[in-house]
Amino acid sequence: MNTSPLTTDATSDLQRTIREMQRVFTLQRAHRPIVRNTDAAARRRKLQVLKEWMLAHRPDIRDALYRDFRKPALEVDATEIYAIKKEIEFAQRHLARWMRPKTVPTPLTMLGARSRVTYEPRGVSLIMAPWNYPFYLVVSPLVSAIAAGCPAMVKPSELTPHTAALVHRMLSELFPENEVAVFEGDADVAGALLGLGFDHIFFTGSPAVGKIVMKAAAQHLTSVTLELGGKSPAIVDETADVADAAEKLVWGKFLNNGQTCVAPDYLLVQRTVYQPLVEALKNTIRRYYAPGGEVADSPDYGRIVNARHHQRLTQLLRTAVEAGAEVVAGGQSSDGDCYLAPTLLTNVNDGMAVMQQEIFGPILPIIPYATREEAIAYVNNGDKPLALYIFSQDSAKADYVLEHTSSGGAGVNECVAHLNNPHLPFGGINQSGLGSAHGYYGFRAFSHEKAVLKQRVGFTVLKFLYPPYTGSVQRMMDWTMKWF
Repeated sequence: MNTSPLTTDATSDLQRTIREMQRVFTLQRAHRPIVRNTDAAARRRKLQVLKEWMLAHRPDIRDALYRDFRKPALEVDATEIYAIKKEIEFAQRHLARWMRPKTVPTPLTMLGARSRVTYEPRGVSLIMAPWNYPFYLVVSPLVSAIAAGCPAMVKPSELTPHTAALVHRMLSELFPENEVAVFEGDADVAGALLGLGFDHIFFTGSPAVGKIVMKAAAQHLTSVTLELGGKSPAIVDETADVADAAEKLVWGKFLNNGQTCVAPDYLLVQRTVYQPLVEALKNTIRRYYAPGGEVADSPDYGRIVNARHHQRLTQLLRTAVEAGAEVVAGGQSSDGDCYLAPTLLTNVNDGMAVMQQEIFGPILPIIPYATREEAIAYVNNGDKPLALYIFSQDSAKADYVLEHTSSGGAGVNECVAHLNNPHLPFGGINQSGLGSAHGYYGFRAFSHEKAVLKQRVGFTVLKFLYPPYTGSVQRMMDWTMKWF
């Protein structure tokens, strides 16, 4: 078989990369005990230099994200830089307490013993980041890994090459490769990384790729944190403040051009407020993104990450319209710059691909419902979403929805913002994810909670139950069963 020089070169490059990652992996495993034994002060210093570099290079971060998909500077500041700044500061403030062993009660049957839970680093970790928040979703889990005392190998997304190169530059300047190392590349590089026997894998991406990651991790019995996605619903009931809901939904949906894992994927709207909400959404889109012209000219509205994803979204929209859906706002697109306007879609049905796939773009289907039970049944008929939002001025009604649905996280009269509270765990359930992140929960993700029981030498109540199992031992067991 003839092999082209191009193919040979690509294969050689991959083989060199694999050798390099194996070399670095060996270095990190050897260095693991040193990183493991660092104290809170040392870990805080590492986080401090990371924060200082990020703030000093804020223009570079903005530029990289603009070049990758025209992300507005303020969105970069708010969702990529400030979010990490607060994550670092929260970890620095609480790290010593997180690391401290926690004393727990000991039952009377172990009289004389003391029990505690200690936190030990899981070890060499792999962080695989997606393209939609390509800076934040690399650095945020890295903050948790550093806080927990874990070396890490990082794989940024190849779909945002300017940000990936910036991440590579930043981490290479700040950390030795036996503590933090970056490997850029495509799915072949990701697959080679997954073949290594990491102590933990932190993956953010789609459920389909999450299954591949979990299968690879199973070969080494590696623990995983999976931040996935799904079709996150927003329910607007008859008591909702329509104007307030519209503002929050438009912001949450079209932030980052709809490329947000917890963006509302579709709306379920009670019939009595359906038309007023649709009008409010249309007016809010115009006010936010086209106050004096066209949305396409707005500096505050980004772009789809690449032509392939743009084509996927326009195909979803086209097939939905062909099947009877109606575009009531937006719908305009441009292949040249991967532009797709904020789009509201009505008259949709479950047979449409737009209602079967996670949209991950600026298309918002709107579905009317009659009763609360109807809306809840619709949500529960699908996979458990990463987020669920309920807009209602009746707290009892909002609580009823929360109690009768299952989701990774939820917001009442708010959209997306639950990510901003570092005291809350962030994560999915079943199809939408496994494990939690952010703050203490991120520290726990990269830590093993080890159970430790200390007993006095030569003493234990349990000796009464040691063999041989005579009648007196059985009576002691019977007495224990009855009274303890």
